[in-house]
Amino acid sequence: MPSDTATCALSLPRWRSLSADETDCHLSLVLEDTPLVRLRLERGDDLNVHLQYTCPERPQQALWAACYWLFSRDPGCQRLCWHLAQVPEAALASGLLVADEQAGRYRCERTLFWQLPQPWLGESLSGVYPQQMQISAGKRHPRRAPKPRGEVYRRFDARLGAWISLRTLEIDHDLERFNRWQNNPRVLSFWQEGGSLEQHRDYLSKLEADPHTLTLIGCFDDQPFAYFEAYWAKEDRIAPFYAADDYDRGIHMLVGEQTHRGPHKVASWLSALVHYLFLDDPRTQRVVAEPRADNAKMIGYMHDQCFHCEKEFDFPHKRAALMILGRERFFERCRLM
Repeated sequence: MPSDTATCALSLPRWRSLSADETDCHLSLVLEDTPLVRLRLERGDDLNVHLQYTCPERPQQALWAACYWLFSRDPGCQRLCWHLAQVPEAALASGLLVADEQAGRYRCERTLFWQLPQPWLGESLSGVYPQQMQISAGKRHPRRAPKPRGEVYRRFDARLGAWISLRTLEIDHDLERFNRWQNNPRVLSFWQEGGSLEQHRDYLSKLEADPHTLTLIGCFDDQPFAYFEAYWAKEDRIAPFYAADDYDRGIHMLVGEQTHRGPHKVASWLSALVHYLFLDDPRTQRVVAEPRADNAKMIGYMHDQCFHCEKEFDFPHKRAALMILGRERFFERCRLM
């Protein structure tokens, strides 16, 4: 955190830039030209936050924005201790704040904060899809919710200074791009899905009709750069190779644009993809992947994002590494900013 007075800005999902004046001891935030919140900061084992002013029309936004600012500006900060004169009912109900044993003191935990669905998911459903078990293709699994359409996730990555977003693939709009990416020799060597436009239209149409797979396009600053498949592991070919839970999600990943390769970009999009899947359904406890066992670079990137390699196993078409990331581990060690 800066020791001298500074004025800077941080972009927020679906809001304009959040501006701040901050020192080691004070923080004032302005949102959309309106003073939002003013704080006195006291540093110790935890960061103690004393509320001096909050916008009366936006009290919940003020608390959320202050937590976002303080966590984003200091990735090492794990907990904020808020000192409030009034009980923050809405913040307690949402999980933004947790009551402390000491009266008038409330905690914001980093691990809880990043699990709040808003505003990362935008217009998300108000609750989880109800569970009803069914059997398809000989596999017993929960009935899956209808697939979303359009943008499903957006976050500003302060390290890159860019927006990372995920939207659903639209075949008519994305077919040529998908075809070009799959026929790239670098991609072809791992995916082995090269082919014509019509072959790829058929491939994507089958996935669109499959309730267990969601096809996504990754964007930096709204420019497409990657293709992802998110699948429910219980109904997938991976299920026989480990004890898949009902709400485990799996991922296939393809970076199509050369300019968006590299470890700093992978850290941004892989954390965003996993973040989205854990937010999409709070019952999801693990995200899994099965890259080729000889894809050392991708496996290394996944280790950097706290995945671990459970084992190697044989698919009919490849020797694979079973990579697993648990929900608790992700939110305890997440490097989201």
